[in-house]
Amino acid sequence: MQQGKGVERRTVLKAAGASLAVTGLGATATACGGGSGSGDGTVTIRYAWWGAEDRARRINKTIDLFEKKYPKIKVKTDFQPYPDFWKKFNTQASGGNPPDVFQNAIGFLRKYDAKNVLLDLKEQVKAGNLRMEGFRAGLDTFGEIDGKLLGVPVGSNSMALVIDKPVYARAGITPDTGWTWDDFDEAMARVRDRTGRAGDSGMYGVMYLYDLYLRQNGKAFFTEDGLGFTETDLTRWWTKAEKGVRSGLFADPKKVAQIKPKSALSAELAGSEFTWDNFTVRYTSEGKSEYGLAPIPTTDGKRTGQYLGSLMLSASKRTQHPVEVAKFIDFMVHDPEVATIMGYDRGVPATTAQYEAYRPTDPVNKAIAAYEESLVEAGVLEPITPHPNGADICEAAFLRIGEELGLGKRSVADAVEQFFNESKTALSS
Repeated sequence: MQQGKGVERRTVLKAAGASLAVTGLGATATACGGGSGSGDGTVTIRYAWWGAEDRARRINKTIDLFEKKYPKIKVKTDFQPYPDFWKKFNTQASGGNPPDVFQNAIGFLRKYDAKNVLLDLKEQVKAGNLRMEGFRAGLDTFGEIDGKLLGVPVGSNSMALVIDKPVYARAGITPDTGWTWDDFDEAMARVRDRTGRAGDSGMYGVMYLYDLYLRQNGKAFFTEDGLGFTETDLTRWWTKAEKGVRSGLFADPKKVAQIKPKSALSAELAGSEFTWDNFTVRYTSEGKSEYGLAPIPTTDGKRTGQYLGSLMLSASKRTQHPVEVAKFIDFMVHDPEVATIMGYDRGVPATTAQYEAYRPTDPVNKAIAAYEESLVEAGVLEPITPHPNGADICEAAFLRIGEELGLGKRSVADAVEQFFNESKTALSS
């Protein structure tokens, strides 16, 4: 959702490194100020996103298509790795010079709406320049905040458990829909005892997994204006994670840190890892085994707490060309040929037209599509929890402090206190 991880997400944050933490990225220079116009009626809009060079190549191909359809609209592009993108965006937004249209995520909507940065796209929907019908599984409302349309989904993903299939087979584990956390703990012990690996890569800093666990128990990580859980709740979660490491159920965080940016799963330190479903491609490229998607464990055997997350396209409130920006977003989320170019780079296509236009033939992406279809068919998907202003800072703190806890730099009590102190500051600013 990210998530950084996440997230982006979604990032589940630790798994997102393969596609986000890229060095040496080129970027097309952008002019100062908003989009520009020319004497012949041609206008230029600026489009910015985070990601790797492969994403840039794909996006540039889609822009070529767009400019052929709309020859009077030119698009200047800029892309950065995830952390650098937001540093640059913050500078641009503070200076009144954000890009006309940009990639966004749920954790940033209220933050930049509060800063008066985001354009409410509902007027463009009413004017017929942007279509909000034809979205899959309720994604049409994903970017709505406080009655305003602040983002339009370009893809979807959901949390999953990525497993090393041969390892699970050797351990005699078949994770079925509705399995519980007790079943999961038993499976982790069987992986440890029968294969010599830790069962899972660890749960310290996976914010979006903790969110699902909270949702299964009638709470959530965020409410509309703050945190939806207590210090006691987090103490229980991090204590369980710590005990899991000590017992060998979860991978040693120090070893996990040593092999980064490679994942603990593909490095054969663990038999599974919680992350976003569309990050499965990462493990296939990094590791030597065969990987699959397993259901999220449950508290009651029924509720997973899952939702479809998404990257989005948002527009600047300062854009001089809201009509052209709306047409650009509409093209990027509805045009079938865009889907054939982008594939699942930003998740499973958000609209039915694009989803049907791109049917993957490789086993990994076919598995991702099948996994999301299974979630829809099972009826487990719920609306996403609202994210308050400051959610992005809380997310980063959860990841950082969780890693410090795993590495032995903090006790559970100290980690919980530090997280709540930082979150209180972030959410009150």
